[in-house]
Amino acid sequence: ISVEFSCKGLVAATRDRKLNTFIQVSVVHPAEHILTRYSSTEIVEGTRDPLFLTGVTFPPEYPIYEETKIKLTVYDVKDKSQGTVSILLHFFFLGCTTFRVGDLVKSKEQQLTLTLRTSDGGKTVGTIEVNLVKMGEFEDGEMGHITTDAQDQKCALVRECTTPEGLSGKDNLPSLNAVLKNPICKLYRFPTSDNKWMRIREQMAETTLSFHVPKELINLHIKEDMRRNQELKDLGELAPHWDNMRKSVIAHCDQMLSMYQDTLAELGKHTGSSFKSSCSKGEKTLEFIPINLHLQRMHVHSPRLKDALYDVITVGAPAAHFQGFKNGGLRKLLSKFEAERRNTGYQCIYYSPENTAKAKEVLSNINHLQPLISSHADLLLNSASQHSPDSLKNSLKMLSEKTELFVHAFKDQLVRSALLALYTARPGCVIKKPAVPRNSAEEGDDLKHQDHPSQIKRQDSIPHHSEYDEEEWDRVWANVGKSLNCVIAMVDRLLEKDSSKIKEGENDPSAADCKVLHAGGDWYEQLYPLVITLKDCMGEVVTRAKQSMAFVLLQELACGLPQCLMLTLRRDIVFSQALAGLVCGFIIKLHTSLHDQGFLQQLHTVGLLVQYEGLLSTYSEEAGMLEDMAVGISDLQKVMFKVIEAKSEDFLPIITGRREHYVIEVQLPAKMFELLPQEIKEGKLLRMYPVLFNVGINEQQTLAERFGDTTLQENINQENLELLKEYYNLFTEKMPPDCLPHFQEQNDLKGLLENLHQNIQAKRRKNVEIMWLAATICRKLNGVRFTCCKSAKDRTSMSVTLEQCSILRDEHQLHKDFFIRALDCMRSRQTQGALNESDDPETGCLTDNKPTSRHFYPVALLLVSSHLLVVWLILSLALLLAKYQ
Repeated sequence: ISVEFSCKGLVAATRDRKLNTFIQVSVVHPAEHILTRYSSTEIVEGTRDPLFLTGVTFPPEYPIYEETKIKLTVYDVKDKSQGTVSILLHFFFLGCTTFRVGDLVKSKEQQLTLTLRTSDGGKTVGTIEVNLVKMGEFEDGEMGHITTDAQDQKCALVRECTTPEGLSGKDNLPSLNAVLKNPICKLYRFPTSDNKWMRIREQMAETTLSFHVPKELINLHIKEDMRRNQELKDLGELAPHWDNMRKSVIAHCDQMLSMYQDTLAELGKHTGSSFKSSCSKGEKTLEFIPINLHLQRMHVHSPRLKDALYDVITVGAPAAHFQGFKNGGLRKLLSKFEAERRNTGYQCIYYSPENTAKAKEVLSNINHLQPLISSHADLLLNSASQHSPDSLKNSLKMLSEKTELFVHAFKDQLVRSALLALYTARPGCVIKKPAVPRNSAEEGDDLKHQDHPSQIKRQDSIPHHSEYDEEEWDRVWANVGKSLNCVIAMVDRLLEKDSSKIKEGENDPSAADCKVLHAGGDWYEQLYPLVITLKDCMGEVVTRAKQSMAFVLLQELACGLPQCLMLTLRRDIVFSQALAGLVCGFIIKLHTSLHDQGFLQQLHTVGLLVQYEGLLSTYSEEAGMLEDMAVGISDLQKVMFKVIEAKSEDFLPIITGRREHYVIEVQLPAKMFELLPQEIKEGKLLRMYPVLFNVGINEQQTLAERFGDTTLQENINQENLELLKEYYNLFTEKMPPDCLPHFQEQNDLKGLLENLHQNIQAKRRKNVEIMWLAATICRKLNGVRFTCCKSAKDRTSMSVTLEQCSILRDEHQLHKDFFIRALDCMRSRQTQGALNESDDPETGCLTDNKPTSRHFYPVALLLVSSHLLVVWLILSLALLLAKYQ
């Protein structure tokens, strides 16, 4: 049930006293006779007849019955101080009353008027009206007199609900409920410029993906690292220098692998909240988990406009808090590491980041394609043994396609040069000419032999190898293609003979049957040796390519132990946090846009724009967080999505791939899957275009601008502006002009982009116009919005609520005199749970500490402390000025 309250005729201790009141709601369970604090309203100031904007809702699973009693206690708040983050409230007991739930439900008007009395039950101090509210019902018709008088509390009606239906309404589907949980909802009504009521449902939900995605990702890391360690062990015999290097690398990698396994085991034991609170951001066992990942949704029902839905994902900036920021974040650390790795001396060979990424890609292709080719080869032989022409053709087609991909994967100078480098690392290697790989000039000298390891003294007792034949590799992998051609030729010959035999047997069916039976054995026998040859050739290519690429990765790891592995760990941590948010955002966007054919076309034709709004300063530790965040979001470009039809009731996403390339498989029930375009249903991979714009807005940013350096923020914004322009150009090139929603068609996206460009170039202090423009462009391009600060609480809450009210003003005709009133209403914080059982109701003192529970942000925001008030004023004034200039 949902209930709202108002009071009349409250009696103050002195006649000239203006009351500031709130109601504490407690539940008396009939069986236990125990009083349990449940909720409370906001504080309404300066009136003896308060209409409380915040009500209370008991969700279906809450144990409440007709016999359950609800106790309402009214308090008067005094001496409210907002000079610090902790706000000290002195409150005094006014009166209390109790009612049975059954009495309210069975009442004719579903309304009760109760008398408030003092604690001894004697003196009457006013009345309280309790109304039963059916969720989603609002008054129709025009408004009466609208006033901006603070005494008039009828400007907004707020109720809170925590029912699962409140989150998704008619779209309350199992697939969505699998990733969202514990929703909280508030309902408002605000006046429009033409004196109508607009209705707003503001919602917040946790997501199970906060833990599911990191656990899936860590499991993939473990498998990838175990495979890499085995590949290093399979390099074969190496000269002492290289062998010692390999042993050192494997020892370090085993330590890291053990750490990942321990982390995964600890996360498997987690049974608490489905999100990580800000106070846990420094915990090692939770370092892969994003901070305060939530969905924030505003559903607007306007009198004359189409209903609209606005989603923002809020999350703490992806950063390695446990690792610390003493030496900066990933952006700085990776640049420094790469510079140092270029000058490592003779110990190892330098390969560029592009080449090490290529090596990982080649290994991934091998691990993916080799078993597929082997499987299709076996199917081909099976078709031959069954003498099935159609099946033989289909099996050959699949075998040919996969083998051609396999051969193409090794047409790279890197493989050839790495094979030469590996040869020089073998015991007793002798090379008569300088060990410089062919076409090294064209490759940009990626393979640099500074005091080449081949010059290291070898043991004379080891037999010398013959001179390295650089052309041998070309012959080896070319043999795979030749073997495939032999298989194709044989299949063609067999099918041709089979066709002619069928024609010959038309006049003599009995003779034809004998020939077909005899030919059945011939097909298998004639194909078998050719297929075995193909597998052997492929095996030889795999062995050499795996070893050469593993040797490249050995150089990468050896050049920077243990820094290289620590950077890998840090990058994995940051990426894990970023990916959990991205998967959540994609799934929510897909569910809300299943009936939007324009968006679905955009999704598979262009890709999805994902815009991150950063509110971090460029001062002290937050600069390191921003560096981590920038790399983590950039790494999301390596992620592709694929939508599949769910085969079970488990709708959680499936993650496959490796560090350089991940595929997220999103599962939909059959009925929803059928709504998708054919391209998506056929498994087309969907690209992501993540962009980050950051504007520091807190007092630390003031220090950075006056005494520090804002170059990091400027560079990030400029780089991501170019990425945003790239997406816009791709969008305008591939999408029809009428694909955007009607009310957005009049907006000049090109002009908005130019305005954003000018604001970034201007380098003004705390230029929040950048945030507003980037968010607007994202929404108009059907993108997914993220808002991030250090912990996704204070600054994030201020930004989200300001954005929501600005949307109501600009898109839904919110009455101009009620902008601040609506903002205050959305930012009001409940005092729920603030009273302790030991508090004296007559002279109690309420200490309002900074919360860590999800119930307080951003739907129920912190009371604005002094430094947050400054931030709010900056944001509000900047946007208001920008609006009316």
